[in-house]
Amino acid sequence: MTEYVLPTHANALGTIFGGQVLAWIDLCAAICAQRHTGRTVITAGIDDLSFDRSILVGQVVRLRAQVTATFRTSLEILVTVHGEDATRGDVWPTVTAFVTFVAVDASMRPAQVPPLLVESPEERALAEAAAERRQRRLARRGRPERSA
Repeated sequence: MTEYVLPTHANALGTIFGGQVLAWIDLCAAICAQRHTGRTVITAGIDDLSFDRSILVGQVVRLRAQVTATFRTSLEILVTVHGEDATRGDVWPTVTAFVTFVAVDASMRPAQVPPLLVESPEERALAEAAAERRQRRLARRGRPERSA
């Protein structure tokens, strides 16, 4: 996704609201999750989020989402966000987020998620790290992990 930072997206300092970036992260990740699952998805959580650099009014926000892992009824999406000064060609990392979704059926019950084809060493590393993050999330919630 590509977005243009307008004054309505900014705070009094002329930099983008963190909440606006979060909304775009959630939207970008949801589109990715729905494309993978072919189903409606519900945001279950956002992990490991920290802002590295701001983006000003008049600059561009670039978001990229990819599925990192799938589980029985959930999946994790990695969203990377970059700022861009289109007039100068500068691009910088802004924030990275891991977003978890649950796929649901027409009755809003959790539904099976198609498996993720993992081929490259980078994809394998992302999937393994996602499984570890999932275990930590479930432990925080006091829920045991279900088998895949």
